[in-house]
Amino acid sequence: MAMFDYFPNYVWNLSVSIAMASGAELGEIMDMCQPLLAKSEAGEDAGTGDFMLEWLKVADKLVELADEDQAKGRMLSAGPKLQRAALYYLTAERMQGHGHPGRMATYDKGLAAFARGTALSRDTVERVEIPYEGKTIAALLTRAEGVTGPAPAVVYLNGLDSCKELLYWSRLPHELARRGISTLCVDQPGTGESLRKQDLPAFPESERWGTPVFDWLAAQDGVDPARIGVTGISLGGYYAPRVCANETRFASGAVWGANHNWTEVQKKRLKREGENPVPHYWNHVQWVFGARDMDDFLAKSAGMHLNGQMEKIRVPFLVTHGANDRQIALDYAHQSYDQLVNAPRRELKIFTDREGGVEHVGADNMSFGRSYIADWFAETLGGRLA
Repeated sequence: MAMFDYFPNYVWNLSVSIAMASGAELGEIMDMCQPLLAKSEAGEDAGTGDFMLEWLKVADKLVELADEDQAKGRMLSAGPKLQRAALYYLTAERMQGHGHPGRMATYDKGLAAFARGTALSRDTVERVEIPYEGKTIAALLTRAEGVTGPAPAVVYLNGLDSCKELLYWSRLPHELARRGISTLCVDQPGTGESLRKQDLPAFPESERWGTPVFDWLAAQDGVDPARIGVTGISLGGYYAPRVCANETRFASGAVWGANHNWTEVQKKRLKREGENPVPHYWNHVQWVFGARDMDDFLAKSAGMHLNGQMEKIRVPFLVTHGANDRQIALDYAHQSYDQLVNAPRRELKIFTDREGGVEHVGADNMSFGRSYIADWFAETLGGRLA
């Protein structure tokens, strides 16, 4: 199964594929991408400003159309248009280098359109703020469906360059809700609002924020604190196991894409081994880690591996990975799985060409990953499978 390869470089195609998996309309994708084809041939970093302009045109138009719907009282028609607008704003923003003109304004448009769009669509999702070291971590809470009494819940963590809205659009929260499990999509330090609004950079010790997130979720009405799991996507494949290893109250864990030794991956990327997830990559990671320069970034990310961590996990744990992941080598999934020596139940699921989801975190087809992980949590946290 192949990713949607419209452009001549992986990074641009990854953004388009994520957008398509997140609810984009193919005709709108073509309207935005056709004017960019020639620009994309200059490399993954050049032309990203043009990318933003083309995607903003369609997003702005969708907001206008949604306003017209809303003026007629057609809220259920306005909602999906606003959500697609939010998706296009956030995709455009994600493609820009740190400090690019208009980047923050585009991000703010994305947040506003998401809030309006989910409210008008009557989606059961609520933006919440979790106190953390004198600041706040923003998250999206989706409630379990069809449960009487306290329900299990899953903390869902970003990767390097995702945001809580993209986690929501991965539809894993929807699949978990159908199985009777709530989901908390988190903009942890280094991602989303935490980075852009709270100036909270990333760092290796994810349990430092993982414990306050657990405490907040465990205290919510309708959540069973004894049945809380944790998962993460992409670099969340490092953060989630580290959180699970050190915050022992989590009852189950999973990763959507293993990320066993991200420090080593950086050394490979310096040699141009493996693909980058975003344009302006080194600019991006320095921003994420609050680093002054490359040496500072490499120092701050030096502890980003799970050797000595996986052995501490003593709850059921699932490692998933795409067989054709071009960013994070498949071997890292085997390393994470092999070190789960104290988990009472462990599983390694490699998505192959037979089903799909073979690319990095299923960029070619997210349906298999989200179903598999949702079923895992239903089995290990006491949800439903039918």
